[in-house]
Order: sequence, then C-alpha cells, then structure tokens
Amino acid sequence: MTAPSTFGLSSEARNLHWLLTNLVEEVPGIQSVAVVSSDGLLLLSSDPGLNQAARHSGGAQRNGPRGSSADLATIVSGIGSLTVGAARLMAFGGVKHTMVAMDEGSLFVMSISDGSLLGVHGSADCDMSVVAYHMALFVGRAGHVLTPELRTELRQSLESATAGSPR
Repeated sequence: MTAPSTFGLSSEARNLHWLLTNLVEEVPGIQSVAVVSSDGLLLLSSDPGLNQAARHSGGAQRNGPRGSSADLATIVSGIGSLTVGAARLMAFGGVKHTMVAMDEGSLFVMSISDGSLLGVHGSADCDMSVVAYHMALFVGRAGHVLTPELRTELRQSLESATAGSPR
C-alpha cells in the first residue's frame, strides 16, 4: 500500500491516516479499508489513488474489491443502512458490527461514531477474529476524534488527492 500524502493535514487527520495504514499493513489478509461518513461519502481509504482511476479504467485494477474504494464505500454504506433499518424494525438497539462471509473473502462493517462506518474487505484466508479485533481497536482510537470538522477535512483531502490521479 502506498501511504497517501498527509502534508498540510491536522494532527488528528494524520493520526487517522496512520491508524488506517497500520491496520492494513499489520493485519494479515486485509485487502482494502474504507471509512465512510453517515451520508455514504468516502472519508479515508487504504488505496485513495484507485478512487477515480479504477472507475476510468473499467475496474481493471484489483487491489481490493473490484473497482475502487468508492465501490467499497458504497457497499459499506448500503450494508450499514440495511442493518440499521433491520435493527430498528427488530427493536434490538444499535448495530455494532456486521460480517459477510463469501467464498473468496469477507466483508466487515463496524460502526465508528455518529453513523460513520469502518469497512474492511478481507481475503478468504484472513482470520476473522483478528480482523474484528483490530477493527475494534481502530474504532476505539478513531471514534472520539472523528468530529464533523475532521470529516470535512478528510473528505476535502481525499477529493484533492483523487483530482490529481491519472484517468
């Protein structure tokens, strides 16, 4: 994974980038990670260069889910919305995490704060309990700093990073 540039970002934003980079590099089997706002916008990604480039290359790049981090963000947002709706209908309280196991991999979605979500795409051989544990650590460290101001800063940083990516 190539770390995104954190030049000019606040210390909180740099810390979140570091936490995300550390999550991907330290946990075996993680393919890609996306942090998504409550309104479904990608805030932080393990592969920000793919956000626009994969869309323009027909999804030929395959670092993580087919397509791009924007695709992962869309999936995470949709699953998050679906599970929140299900929890409301069943009156079981808030959703803490969701896991989807597939033949060739897994998808993990965990609530961060204020409706923000952490989504992880794992390989088929990843240890689901290890991934979930490290996701919980990330959420514990990121949740209290993910303020509306920081979400705005992260979104603007991601938009400026992808504006300069090759098409």
